[in-house]
Amino acid sequence: MSRSPLRIVSRKSPLAMWQARHVRERLQAAHPGLKVEIIGVKTRADVFLDAALSSLGGKGAFVKELEQALLTGDADVAVHSMKDVPVELPEGLTLPVILRREDPRDVIVSNRFGDLEELPEGAVIGTSSLRRQCQLKAWRRDLRVMDIRGNVETRLKKLDNGQFDAIILAAAGLIRLGLAERITRFIPPERILPAIGQGAMGIEVRAGDDEIGELIGGLDDEKTHICIAAERAFNKRLNGGCHAPVAAHATTARGRVLITGVVGSLDGAKLLKTSLAGSSEQAAALGDQLGREMLDKGADRILAALLKGAEA
Repeated sequence: MSRSPLRIVSRKSPLAMWQARHVRERLQAAHPGLKVEIIGVKTRADVFLDAALSSLGGKGAFVKELEQALLTGDADVAVHSMKDVPVELPEGLTLPVILRREDPRDVIVSNRFGDLEELPEGAVIGTSSLRRQCQLKAWRRDLRVMDIRGNVETRLKKLDNGQFDAIILAAAGLIRLGLAERITRFIPPERILPAIGQGAMGIEVRAGDDEIGELIGGLDDEKTHICIAAERAFNKRLNGGCHAPVAAHATTARGRVLITGVVGSLDGAKLLKTSLAGSSEQAAALGDQLGREMLDKGADRILAALLKGAEA
């Protein structure tokens, strides 16, 4: 590689920096002698920690500054949590590499209770995710679901300070940060379906940069890439965003993909869930088809009502 060092841009949060370092280690193992620099930046979501994501522009609030660094040439690659990446990328950028997925499940973390079933009526549970809120309410409407923002350590501190009876986090973040011992219980996907892209990391680059593409290509995990393609196609068909409790999770085995999707109202009163299976070669088309089927079953009306409420 003629350019040196390779510049990775990342959010400054502890988890994001762990991910950037992980990519650096993988690249240096694959290309001995390669120099890699990590550039940490603060995104809008990092600056305004108490603001709702919807007021910051949705998931794009986590990646906009990183993508700008790519477009201006100030960085060569950006490392993202895939659940934070909008389905539409800016012109001139591409996402060629998806690394092997960590455990995609959500987990409950509590200092007093062993599982969600043990939470008493009116217990306060913290989550920043409308997807989780929707599925929690569909299961137990007696719980008080409260918004919680901040990085993983900040959320754990709020739990430890007694602000919540329990919080829900992604297993992958806790595992990567060496905090797996804080996990009280893994939540089965049958109970709360994971976020689209949860547990997966992606590498975004400038389109047409063949030198960088060749350098990072070996980090791509084919099975994870197939699953993420299906999940993101589902989200694209539904036009899911920060106002929409939309979830999808895909798995692959023996050349086949199984994808399950969920769309629901914030109060959990309406919850649509369905699955499709098909060839791995048609993963994106399968996700799109699942999205169409969900719309036919009434997801369009649920999403329209949510959007109207968000704009009110």
